[in-house]
Amino acid sequence: MSEVKIEALLADSADAPAAVVLREYLSPVEGKDGVFFPPTFAAAENSKEFAGGYNINEFGNGENVCLVDSVGSQANRIEPMFGEGEYAGLVPQLIIEAGSKKISILEAGHRAGDAIVRCTELKDALQKAFDALKKGNAVPLAKLAPTSLVFGVWDSRDTQAKAPRLLAATIRAFNVAKLTRSAQYNPATEYVEEGLLDATEDKDALKAYSERGFRHVPAAATHGGVIAKGDIRREVTLQVAALRLLRGENPEETKKLRAYLLGLALVAFTKPAVGFLRQGCNLVLDSDKQPESKVVFPDGRREASGLTHQAALTFAKQAAAAFGVGDNKTVKFDTKLAKDETSGEGKKKKAKVK
Repeated sequence: MSEVKIEALLADSADAPAAVVLREYLSPVEGKDGVFFPPTFAAAENSKEFAGGYNINEFGNGENVCLVDSVGSQANRIEPMFGEGEYAGLVPQLIIEAGSKKISILEAGHRAGDAIVRCTELKDALQKAFDALKKGNAVPLAKLAPTSLVFGVWDSRDTQAKAPRLLAATIRAFNVAKLTRSAQYNPATEYVEEGLLDATEDKDALKAYSERGFRHVPAAATHGGVIAKGDIRREVTLQVAALRLLRGENPEETKKLRAYLLGLALVAFTKPAVGFLRQGCNLVLDSDKQPESKVVFPDGRREASGLTHQAALTFAKQAAAAFGVGDNKTVKFDTKLAKDETSGEGKKKKAKVK
């Protein structure tokens, strides 16, 4: 896709593109029939609704869909790219010193709404930015934490301001066969028989022996991964229609804001995904099926996007220069602010102000 076509995504008209979508076909590194491990999830409060384990939706007739990587997980994998190399100049680098650690806002799960950021000297600036967002001006937040607008944010613990994700990605596997596995842990020696530990019938003591590796411990029929009989697909959506909901204080500011956020989203959209998701789940592109990227229009038309990462990066750099990237900052985590929040003092102060 040329830069002219990228500019066309910014058109504000009834027939302007609604979204850009990407479908990538994946395969385990072991081969198409290889076993891979989806994430496991805790049981629902009502275990009859979901007993925990792999998230597999059954449709009958042997058809199902297995979640391999969620929207939130994919966002958390992609976002840190903006702290590296030539991408780092596209966004302000906000670093929080918390004890002996230095944590980037790009690594914070709730982004600009995360406690690690909220409990710093940035608290007031972020609060004002979220208040401005609620009133229709996204520029202050874009100057502080633009990836919060790209990957979505909810200031759930303060202003309640929300910004929908412009970019969302998921990985799903279709028609999977679920496997189980069993294991047996054998201690290095027989601790009780050798007189190294006391013999006991006490359940708590026996449990402690097992937990610390002093007893034989069988593990039967635990999660053993899955084999996909159908496709494994990574699907990415860039919501251009949602981008048109974001505004500045005037038309010129709005134009620069949207171009800046579109540039960031396109860079993330076109960058190859990380294949190693977790132990036992290393996925690569399926060499037999080419990725498909389409521009989707309101009337349902789909046209090949022709997007390349280099074109997206070039556009993003130009848009960032025109918008004006916010300042880099290193701030300290404020334990007093954290204590105020957890003790309720923060809430009391807000109530007095109101």
